[in-house]
Amino acid sequence: MIEKTAIVETTQIGENVSIGNFAIIKSGVILGNNVTIHPNVIIETGVTIGNNVEIFPGAYLGKRPKNSGALTREPEYEKERIIIGENCSIGPNAIIYYDVFIGKNTLIGDNVSIRERVTIGEFCVIGRGVTISYNSHIGNRTKIMDLTHITGNCEIGEDVFISTLVATTNDNTFGKGGHGKEHIKGPKIGNGAAIGANASLLPGVVIGDNAIVASSAVVTKDVPSRALVMGIPAQIVRFINDEGNR
Repeated sequence: MIEKTAIVETTQIGENVSIGNFAIIKSGVILGNNVTIHPNVIIETGVTIGNNVEIFPGAYLGKRPKNSGALTREPEYEKERIIIGENCSIGPNAIIYYDVFIGKNTLIGDNVSIRERVTIGEFCVIGRGVTISYNSHIGNRTKIMDLTHITGNCEIGEDVFISTLVATTNDNTFGKGGHGKEHIKGPKIGNGAAIGANASLLPGVVIGDNAIVASSAVVTKDVPSRALVMGIPAQIVRFINDEGNR
C-alpha cells in the first residue's frame, strides 16, 4: 500500500510493500518484497532494499558526502549506491551516506549516522546514536552499543562486542600531519574481542582476537590476543585461557 502523500518515482517495487505518508522514494530505488517504509523517509536513487526490511520515520538513505570548505579531507566514495540486506531494520532518523553495504538481519538503531565507504556485516547490532565514520568495516555478528563513535579507517572483526560510549580515534597529530592514509589510521579490533564502556582506543592500535578492554581503559598500544587490559594507560592484567577463564 502506498499512501497518497508519498512521492514514489521508482517502478522497481516488490510485492506487499508499504510506503507511508510523505515518504520520498526516488527513481532507480529497488524495493524488495514485504518492505515497510514509514512516514517521512527519504531514499535517494541508487539504493537497493532487500526483502522484509523495515525503515522507520525520518530515516535518510543516500546522503552525498560534501566538503563545505571547512574540511581539509575531501570526502571520497566510489558509487552512489547503498545496499541493505534482507530482514534489516533501519531506525528512526538514521542517516546513511552513499557507498554503504549492510548485510542481512542487521539492526541499525535510532539516530545512527553511517558515513561513506562503510561495510557492516550480517546479524549485527548498531545501537542508538552510534556514529560510524568513513571507510570503516564491521564484521558479522558484531554489536556496537549506544553512543559509541567508530572513527574513519577503522577495522572491526566478527563477533566483537563494543559497549556504550566507546571512543575510537585515528589521528595522533590532530590534523597537523596531513590527511594521507599513512597518518589517518583507526584501531583494528580482532574477532571475538570485547571493549568495555567508556574505553578509548587511540589511533592505529591493534586489539587481538578475543582480547578484553576493561571499562574506561585508555589503550595506547597494541593488545595481544586473549589479553585482559585495564587502566590509564591500559596494561595487561592477565590472559584468558581457551576455556574462557579470566
